[in-house]
Amino acid sequence: MSDLIEVMSPSALFEPGHTLAAPLLASVEYPWEALAGIREFIRELGPSLPAEEYDSPRPGVWVHKTAKVAPSAFIGEDVIVGPETEIRHCAFIRGSALVGAGAVVGNSTELKNVILFDKVQVPHYNYVGDSILGFKAHMGAGSITSNVKSDKTLVTVACNGDRVGTGLKKFGAILGDNVEVGCGSVLNPGSVVGPGSQIYPLSMVRGYVPAGSIYKKQGEVVSKR
Repeated sequence: MSDLIEVMSPSALFEPGHTLAAPLLASVEYPWEALAGIREFIRELGPSLPAEEYDSPRPGVWVHKTAKVAPSAFIGEDVIVGPETEIRHCAFIRGSALVGAGAVVGNSTELKNVILFDKVQVPHYNYVGDSILGFKAHMGAGSITSNVKSDKTLVTVACNGDRVGTGLKKFGAILGDNVEVGCGSVLNPGSVVGPGSQIYPLSMVRGYVPAGSIYKKQGEVVSKR
């Protein structure tokens, strides 16, 4: 398991300094272990945010004064929205969402129990649930994280011929820094994509995708040149 931790640990997937959730991620071996703690982490962090920088329109919600939130957007409970972030028309942030600085949450995009690092873009018709998206990760139009298996069993992560049990019924995807997901792709439960990788449009992704790869289809993953 030490080899798996080496490639799928938070330090392997994310560079430091690009999320307020760094203390939470530093407390776990695998990043998906942080999913269960997102809500409580936000509840503890929110009240400590500087009042001169963050508005709190109601209890449990903190929005940076430089963020732009469309009047039609919905923001649920336990949400932090960082500086210079844009929440666009009809975005649906259900709750337990820590959205970093300079991010874009687009029209009709739904977030639930997520960490979005700084500069993440989920700009068009995306569903991101029970997932963590690294610095500058981008999901193309219509791409989604599928966070529950069809048979409702616990999610495992396939990596290099091994399987890692997560103990989670709901777990979408972990995207490392600078990951590009093509339009219309589905990231199946337990997908972990290494930093700098590119997912072709209309892909069905499962398991671990190594850093610096191009995912063309299942069984055809090549290194970037």
